[in-house]
Amino acid sequence: MGEQSGNSIGLFENVMNEVVGVTQRRNQLLRRATTASVSVALLLLLIKAYAWWISGSVSLLASLVDSAIDTLVSLINFMAVRYALQPADEEHRFGHGKAESLAGLAQSVFIMLSALFLLAQGVDHLLDPPPLQHLDSAITVMIISMLLTLCLVAYQRYVVARTRSVAIKADSLHYLSDLLTNAGIIVALVLSVFGWTKLDALLAIVIALYIGYTAIRIWSESIQLLLDRELPLEEQRKIENIALEHADVLGVHALRTRQSGATKIIQLHLELDGYMPLWRAHKVCDDVDQCIKTAYPGADVLIHQDPFRADPDRLPEPISEN
Repeated sequence: MGEQSGNSIGLFENVMNEVVGVTQRRNQLLRRATTASVSVALLLLLIKAYAWWISGSVSLLASLVDSAIDTLVSLINFMAVRYALQPADEEHRFGHGKAESLAGLAQSVFIMLSALFLLAQGVDHLLDPPPLQHLDSAITVMIISMLLTLCLVAYQRYVVARTRSVAIKADSLHYLSDLLTNAGIIVALVLSVFGWTKLDALLAIVIALYIGYTAIRIWSESIQLLLDRELPLEEQRKIENIALEHADVLGVHALRTRQSGATKIIQLHLELDGYMPLWRAHKVCDDVDQCIKTAYPGADVLIHQDPFRADPDRLPEPISEN
């Protein structure tokens, strides 16, 4: 019995060490991603401001405003992610993970406002297109912007795949839209050389509509997380199957799940033999808890024990000390 207890303690320590290691790696990735985002946003803002100033292109103005929003959003992410990474305390027992969702909600508002501004500018320049100048320099700046953005998006995708951060995902979606819009702006500037001046304004309108669509997507996902939406059905089934794999678990019910930042909060009831000793039932719950946390590192798991097929008039047999 002592040897089994020692093995269980050793297994639990290994699982906890693995969870702590995964959490530390995740936090490090999030900090690096937010720092990279702020740095790139500031650099893009400066070079696009120069390109717009020398060319007068409204599509470049659209990209400049977009980069200004990126800078603001990246700063929000920078602060929100660091707040979300703080450990749970007495006032926030489930941690601070929802700060990421709040950041995503704030992003969607700023992005929508920028979309409306760009839409108004695009319509105005479509009706009265101004002359464009220094297009060669503007095109060079946009190519540099695309390369910087491409590197940032690739790194953000890497981080999101390993952390599932809503804030970084929202930031990455916006920078991905930058790649598409920058490519379109280059095409519009090249065609403007050949007299297609209204294409510049038309592209600004298209960019505004796409940015608005992106804002709605970010807003919707953030709202769902703040409203404690259940995890996807396939993940719920996976959690149930993990619990049912234990030989002493007779059934699972009342599964409830939600997401708080990167932390999955999982609650479920295990159906156990009604005559099972309390120490044994507790051991079963510990085993299931460890298995779930192995599949979902950092998860907050709460398990309730329910007696199954127990006769209330029958007394359990005495437990032998041997």
